[in-house]
Amino acid sequence: MQSTSKPMAARAARAALLCTVLGLTPLSATAAVEREPRTWRVGPDRSLATPSAAAAVAGDGDTVLIDAGSYVGDVATWTQDDLTLRGEGGRAHLRADGQSAQDKAIWVIAGDRTTVDRIEFSGATVPDQNGAGIRQEGAGLTVTRSWFHDNQNGILSGANPESDIVIRRSRFFRSGAGDGYTHNLYIGAVRSLTVTGSFLWGADVGHELKSRAATNTIVGNRITDADATASYSIDLPNGGRSLVAGNTIIQGPSSENSTLISYGAEGLTNASSRLWVVNNTLVNRRSTGTYVGLAAGSRADLRTNLLVGPGALTDLTGVSSRANHRVGLRGFVDPADDDFRLRPGSPAVDRGARLPRRWRARWEYVHPTRQVPRPQIGRIDLGAFERQ
Repeated sequence: MQSTSKPMAARAARAALLCTVLGLTPLSATAAVEREPRTWRVGPDRSLATPSAAAAVAGDGDTVLIDAGSYVGDVATWTQDDLTLRGEGGRAHLRADGQSAQDKAIWVIAGDRTTVDRIEFSGATVPDQNGAGIRQEGAGLTVTRSWFHDNQNGILSGANPESDIVIRRSRFFRSGAGDGYTHNLYIGAVRSLTVTGSFLWGADVGHELKSRAATNTIVGNRITDADATASYSIDLPNGGRSLVAGNTIIQGPSSENSTLISYGAEGLTNASSRLWVVNNTLVNRRSTGTYVGLAAGSRADLRTNLLVGPGALTDLTGVSSRANHRVGLRGFVDPADDDFRLRPGSPAVDRGARLPRRWRARWEYVHPTRQVPRPQIGRIDLGAFERQ
């Protein structure tokens, strides 16, 4: 049998102390390694009143259920692997209120393979202006049905070539410190990022989504600046094998950068420089702009996108491009309310080009945060939605 590591022993000691205070039965350090996963319940009227109390006693593989409500000024570092952290009965709202874990975030997640579901993070600020709802330091994070808003960064992850980050049905809004270096969602050099069925909007000077991941899959989302001063809607500064498909991407009139999707702006340093931009509805509400900005050397394929508003499709010559069409507003359900589903008679119907299966838009966004399979009805339609 392996001996208990120093971090595990320290965690076991802390857990034993807290269990004594709370009147719970502590486990030995050896049992903590071998025991079955447990479920911990958190709430104002429970033995564990705050998430940070659960962080001190939980073990690898445990589930922490946090009662819906506000937890003001409670911050935590999670060191366990294979944790599930879930709001119960609705979202659990963690309001930073000037507090942070390790001067980094509301939650610092150092363990591997963590799942976060129905948690709301707001107000994270720290002196270096990198305060985040979640600072992801472990390998592997799945976030579902969660909100991140009014932070310096919504999620900020470090570099980890073994980490896969998946975000589904979540909201990121009004984050950024106003310095251009902080964003609604900022993913470092991880192995992969997947974002689906999510709503990102209103970043303060920074980008709505920035990712240095080696592989990016951004499918079936709504990404809009609204009236904010955001920069890029999607920034993939180091390239990477990337699919941007089935999204409604709206550059607002106050955007501080005229490019919607930027690829390789800081150098194509990832192993792949392959980008597919497929079946998106790209809306530019500025007077000028570029829909897809590409670094020299990019291997991009732009197909079946709808362009709404002024600007060039791309700034790089020789790019593979098929069936991208500029249209007016009359063919959409309610463009003033960012509803760019197709109306009957739209010129986008049945105008799409054939695509390799692996690069197709398989999901459609349903507001505010859902995703449904994109139907196949005859020839594919242009843009983010199939007319039904």
